[in-house]
Amino acid sequence: MTGLFESQAPRPLADRLRPKLLSEVVGQDHLVGAEGPLARMLAQGRLSSIVLWGPPGCGKTTIARLLAEQTDLVFEPLSAVFSGVADLRKIFDAASKRRTMGQGTLLFVDEIHRFNRAQQDGFLPFVEDGTVILVGATTENPSFELNAALLSRVQVLVLRRLDDEALEKLLRRAEEVTGRALPVDATGREALRAMADGDGRYLLNMAEQIDALTPKQPLDAKALAAAVQKRAPIYDKAQEGHYNLISALHKSLRGSDTDAALYWMARMLAGGEDPLFIARRLTRFAVEDVGLADPQAVLQALAAWDVYERLGSPEGELALAQLVIYLGTAPKSNAAYRAYQAVTKVARETGSLMPPLHILNAPTRMMKEMGYGDGYVYDHDTAEGFSGQNYFPEGMARRTFYDPAERGFEREIRKRLDYWNKLRRRTADAKDE
Repeated sequence: MTGLFESQAPRPLADRLRPKLLSEVVGQDHLVGAEGPLARMLAQGRLSSIVLWGPPGCGKTTIARLLAEQTDLVFEPLSAVFSGVADLRKIFDAASKRRTMGQGTLLFVDEIHRFNRAQQDGFLPFVEDGTVILVGATTENPSFELNAALLSRVQVLVLRRLDDEALEKLLRRAEEVTGRALPVDATGREALRAMADGDGRYLLNMAEQIDALTPKQPLDAKALAAAVQKRAPIYDKAQEGHYNLISALHKSLRGSDTDAALYWMARMLAGGEDPLFIARRLTRFAVEDVGLADPQAVLQALAAWDVYERLGSPEGELALAQLVIYLGTAPKSNAAYRAYQAVTKVARETGSLMPPLHILNAPTRMMKEMGYGDGYVYDHDTAEGFSGQNYFPEGMARRTFYDPAERGFEREIRKRLDYWNKLRRRTADAKDE
């Protein structure tokens, strides 16, 4: 119920600019445009249960309200942060009564990923029989946070981070509502959009702060930064953002894009990531993706790790940046990684095969009588320092697991292997004669 003086209460600019029609939602034309799934649902008069997945301030709550208004459904908002089973039960009971009178209910659950698996199961019968049309909103990847049963009954729609064009459109709308231009110059306006980092709600809140200022001249980028608080980067060290950015860092290094790798590392550090986690991941990269193409890579990684632990932040982060540059510009090879994977598989399949007797020691008389050590050739006694004997189990054909790349130091390793293979074939040919 609206209070007597509620209309006179101050309303935030973001609330005053809330779209009245679905077509007024900015930055989400792929969903609300004429060919978008939401527009098609409304045109057909058949709204199905959906989950809106997107970053903060991209319009999830607004879209849910507009869907309820444009379908004559009763709008029941709920926050998973502040609600529990009892709240859900009340809503479902009320929705069931409305349904008997021919009235539908749109249940909007903000932060739906906050409900645990059992609570999510509680939605299923009411979504399935149409008691409620569920519209969930989440900033987290639904495939990780929502259970399979619920996901099979909803359509996941992905909302995009607001781009520069969409943010500028919001600023122009704000100026129309206030009746005056924001006191910023071109560089300040650009900086304002950059500070918002794709969050429309945050942009309008900053615009409202700036509109209240009375500077003697329009604010440039530097003056703007001093006047308003920059938005903290979206980065949750325990959630998908953490895995997305470390994946971006790893793959940029693998692709030898040093500049991109530096950018992703800087993004992680700016978001509050533990530098030691980055050091561990870079050390993994050194052995997994550089490998023996540059044997110094792992030593550089361990050195950078050690430097960071000794210096701490912020000086120690320079060692990590130096390591990223080293790894990004190093020759790459995963030959050792592939060799280990392949040999591990074969070892599991042939785990009971004995080594050949000639390479076994014979510390007892019985073992000597059994032939242990017979025929062993001491490699250092040969002219080439290489006997060419077989060291695989008897009954197992010789296999090649390590195939070095023609890059970096592995080019030298390949020459050595080719030379030893040549000697091995010569030894085998001599035995056959």
